[in-house]
Amino acid sequence: MKRMLGLLLSATIVAGLVGTPAATAARHPDLVQVAASDKQFSTLVRLVRAAGLVRALSSSAKLTVLAPTNAAFSKVPKRTLDALARDRRALRRVLLYHVLRGAVPARTIVTLRTAPTLAGPDVKIRVRGRSVFVNDAKVVKTDVKASNGIIHVINRVLIPPR
Repeated sequence: MKRMLGLLLSATIVAGLVGTPAATAARHPDLVQVAASDKQFSTLVRLVRAAGLVRALSSSAKLTVLAPTNAAFSKVPKRTLDALARDRRALRRVLLYHVLRGAVPARTIVTLRTAPTLAGPDVKIRVRGRSVFVNDAKVVKTDVKASNGIIHVINRVLIPPR
């Protein structure tokens, strides 16, 4: 009987630990890991690394990333991307313009008109029919979960105002 109670108590403790945030985080990849695991974000991940933002986007702080695909980056003139690659400060500003504080799910995004970014300036949010736009970028996939936030996939690169 004592042994059975001990096993039951151990099972209860383990079950409780599995549900803790630390255990959950260990099982789920962070924002950078989620993006790195998907080939459509290889340009974004390369630029995040070049800008030195991996640690910030991998932290425990809850964030929402408006993630442009490789196809979105291909729409940006090559000379603009080259200039950003040479200017780390400008690159960081552009990338942080794609990041919102907090995990903001799609059901909340559609209720907003603007949202502040980590770069400072707000992005504009519009809903047209069944489509959602952030500035001029269309949201093509929502609510990709990570241990420290959410990714919404967009079809254009957002450029912050000067």
